Parts: sequence; C-alpha cells; structure tokens
Amino acid sequence: MLKPYTREFRYNLKLAYPVMIGQLGHVLVGFADNLMVGQLGPASLAAVSLGNSFIFIALSLGIGFSYAITPLIAESDGSNDLDSGRKYMRHGILLCALNGLLMWAMLVLSKPLLSMLNQPEEVATLAIPYLEIVAFSMFPLMIFQGLKQFSDGLSLTKFAMIATLAANIINVFFNYLLIYGKWGFPRLEVAGAAWGTAISRVFMLLLMFGLLLKHPKLHRYFESFREIKLSKKIFLKIFRLAIPTALQMFFEVAIFSATILLAGTLGTLSQASNQIALNLASMTFMIAVGLGVTATIRVGNQKGRSDFVTLRRVGHSVFLLVLLIEVVFALFFFAFRNLLPEVYLNLDNQLQLADNLQVIREASFLIVIAGFFQLSDGLQVVVLGALRGLQDVKIPTYITFIAYWLIGFPISYFLGKQEVFGSIGIWIGLFSGLTAAAGLLYLRFNYLTKKLVRQSIIS
Repeated sequence: MLKPYTREFRYNLKLAYPVMIGQLGHVLVGFADNLMVGQLGPASLAAVSLGNSFIFIALSLGIGFSYAITPLIAESDGSNDLDSGRKYMRHGILLCALNGLLMWAMLVLSKPLLSMLNQPEEVATLAIPYLEIVAFSMFPLMIFQGLKQFSDGLSLTKFAMIATLAANIINVFFNYLLIYGKWGFPRLEVAGAAWGTAISRVFMLLLMFGLLLKHPKLHRYFESFREIKLSKKIFLKIFRLAIPTALQMFFEVAIFSATILLAGTLGTLSQASNQIALNLASMTFMIAVGLGVTATIRVGNQKGRSDFVTLRRVGHSVFLLVLLIEVVFALFFFAFRNLLPEVYLNLDNQLQLADNLQVIREASFLIVIAGFFQLSDGLQVVVLGALRGLQDVKIPTYITFIAYWLIGFPISYFLGKQEVFGSIGIWIGLFSGLTAAAGLLYLRFNYLTKKLVRQSIIS
C-alpha cells in the first residue's frame, strides 16, 4: 500500500539532504552565537534573542520572496525551456539584491522599537549594536539566497550546502576572536557575535558565486547575461508568486518572533529559556525545510511535464517521509529534554548558577511541547512547498494567516500571561497554530491535485 510512496524516499532524500544541511547551517550560525554568547550570561543570550526576533522577521520576508524563483526555474527545467529559465534567474537575483537593501534599511530604522516593547533595559541595550551589525549582512545574504533558489530549481542543491558549511566555520572562528577578544582582537562580546555573522555571510556569497560559475551545466545560463532585457511581464510574474510566498513565511516567523517578545515580558530568564527551546526547534525544522524545497522542485518538474498523477504521488511521498523523520525528532526531544538546555549555559559560573538552573528547568518544559509540534511543523512546511511547486500561493497565504494569527497567537497571548501558564502557555499557542496550518494546507493540496488529475484524464 505504501510502496508507491516509499520507493520515492531515496530520490527525495538525494535532493533534500544538501538543502537540509544548508538550511541547518543557517540555523547553526544562530546556534553558534547562542552557545558562545550564552557563556557570558542570561542577559547576553536574551539580547541575541531579542535582536534575532527582528532579524528573523526581515529574513522571513526576504527569503520568502526568493522562494518564488525555485518553482519557476523547476518548471522551465522540466519543460526544457532554457530561455525562460535564464530570464527568471536574472530578474529574480536582481529583485533579491534590491530586497537585501530594503531589509538592511528596515532593520536599521527599527532600532528604536527595541526600547519600546517592554523588554528588560539591560537586554535592549545589548541588542541594539547586535541588530545594527547583522542588518548590514542582509544585502549579501539576499543575493546568496537568489543564487541558491536558482540552483535548487535546477536540482543542483549541493552548492548552497558547501557555501553554508564553509561560512559556518568562518562564523565560529570570528566569533571566538571577537566575542572573547582572543589573539589580540578586541573583546566585543554580543557585538562580536554580530560581526562574525556578517563576515561569514559575505564569504558565503562569494563562494556560492564562484561554485556556480565553474559548473558546466550553468554556463548557458550565464552566457550573454547582460544582454537579457528586463521585462515588466517577468517581474510581475515573479511578484505574483513572491509576495504571497513572502507573506506566508512572514506570518509564521512573526508569530515565533512574537513569542520572544511575549517571553520578554515575563523576564530575562523566561526569555533565555524560550530562546533555547526555539533554537533547538529551529534546527529540526530546517530538516523539514529541506524536504519542503524537494517538494517544490519535484512538484514543479511534474507540473512542467503535465504529469499530474506522478505529481500527486511524489507530493504524498514527501509528506510521509517528513512525518516519519519528525517522529524521531519528537522522541529525541522527549528523551533529552533535561540535558539539552545545559549545552547553552555555563554551569561552572557560581554567581549565575541559580539563574542558569531556573532557565534549564523552564526550557525543559518548553522542549517537551516543541517535541509535540514537530509533526505539525514539519508537515505544514512541506505541504506549503508542494503548493508552491503548483504555483498556488494565494489561498495558502490566507490559510497561514488564519492559522497563526487568528488561532495560534490569541492562544499564546492569553495562556502566556504570568498568572496563567507563562511561557508554557505561549508554546501551547504555537502548537495550536501549526497544527491548524498543517491540516488546512493538506486539504488544499489534496483538493487541487485531485482536480488536476481529473482534468488531465478528461482532456
């Protein structure tokens, strides 16, 4: 019964694993920052959390916008339409570069908000220079993202993985030098983590561009690159996919950022606990994101071939695969809920030992809830990727808004008050929103693909 789906697992994983590792690499930048800054104390860890809550919102818009490139490239590749593929690449990368400049400006202008959101004063003070520096890195990161989505659309998913892993090494190296002031470098602490991130992202872009230029399959896309005329029609086609896609990602990332702000109203220790659980959940989520990209590529290819029976089968094969993987992650979270938070904190510091132990206790409860929503979170991002491959973006945008902001956030807000369940209540809201999104998005995919199969049989 399951064999038609399980036999697709090997090819799904072949496409997905470089994307998984590459996406995980992005999160590991944050993990490295959290791990190394966490040695400075809960206030520094909370400051990185607060700064990243703004950065993640900008990233959601920028990266979500770039996701429109992949289904267009995958469809043109599936139909062997090189000319369209070259046009989508040039227009898409140009839009990503402009997006990077816009994100940079938005983050710089948002600095005053850090002191206006009822956050601990010491945390907001440390977060401002962190935000300023990381904001600069949005420009190279968005150009990298455009190149990544282009190569992903051609099923060449290893390039971004190589560039991201190399950038992580650079990030950890400069973090070590600049956070702690080693080898004659200044001790910048939280700001040092920001500089490590910025330097690594510039390096990542340069390496990615070099890898793409050297690949023989891609020479034809870069030939006469400057001679491709900019087209209003192509810009509009990308925008019609990109704006709803960016909003989908924004609605999800924004609710996670909102939980950071809600946790901040409960105090520095609750915010630090929330950041630990969120960072762990983000790492496992990146595995699902890799499969979501795989769903976009494979569904987009089959759409280009007008083979809707195969399209439906490969879509369901990715859904089944992500559920099996997320079950394993959920069990891992349950088993190690008390040990995982200890990685982030310095338990040898006797002056902060009581605070650190409280952070660990609270984080362990949040990790249990994160384990429960692994399945919902994984399924919703993969189904969303499959719908993106179908170039169906409008209705899924409404679904994500309803699930996260009309269902999830109100529950987080009311249950997350100190006198109710506190930070645990915040995460119950997250679980509710993700579960609603997963169910509604799957119903949408099932309806559309059945309709396409019927139409193809009739014609």
